[in-house]
Amino acid sequence: MKDASKNRKAALYSRLKTAIMTLELRPGADLDEAKLSEESGLSRTPLREVLRQLAGEGYVDLRENRGARVSEMSHMTLRDFFLAAPMIYGAVMQLAAKHATPAQIADLKAAQEDFKAALRTGSSADRAMANNRFHEITGEMADNIYLLPSFQRLLIDHARIGMTFYRPQDARMAENLDEASAQHDAIIAAIEAGDAAAAGQLAIDHWNLSRDQIELFVMPAGLDVPLGTVARKTPA
Repeated sequence: MKDASKNRKAALYSRLKTAIMTLELRPGADLDEAKLSEESGLSRTPLREVLRQLAGEGYVDLRENRGARVSEMSHMTLRDFFLAAPMIYGAVMQLAAKHATPAQIADLKAAQEDFKAALRTGSSADRAMANNRFHEITGEMADNIYLLPSFQRLLIDHARIGMTFYRPQDARMAENLDEASAQHDAIIAAIEAGDAAAAGQLAIDHWNLSRDQIELFVMPAGLDVPLGTVARKTPA
């Protein structure tokens, strides 16, 4: 009985995590705990344990007397994301090159094969989650108790706002996906060689490749307002 409950908790955790990262559950959406309890076969106590775990990792917010909701993506959140992402990615990749084990490198190579398969035949959600798993492994390789929580929180929003990157709308965006895959291969080679400097630079290059597409989430085409400013109304 205990094992069955544990399995149901793990399944719900995985389902909610994927739904949040692929925008099936939108930022700020309320979570219907009664419905989740019925669908997952979990009573209130184990359900709340799952929600607390997700809250601790940044996927949901728990509000007193108001229930749980998907973590917001405010203007300030996006500003902080763009400021922190290149620094955190670079630090993680450098540490990964220094600390990666052979088993972790094998896992990273397997994740890259899954990513390539998702690029060929998967949906945008499949691509986003395969890419996320690739980067999760580099975080595990870095093995830094201070850096990892920040990196994991970054990956949540990278997956959410990066969904535009995995829905290529023209040939250029499709080419960028191919280049992203090639950069993954180069990252693996740098980590396997223990070349921290090369891995750090590749992290920056990888970030710069996706940045323009990620900005489409923040600044839709036709809306010409610099990030961090408020559009002024034209005087009547």
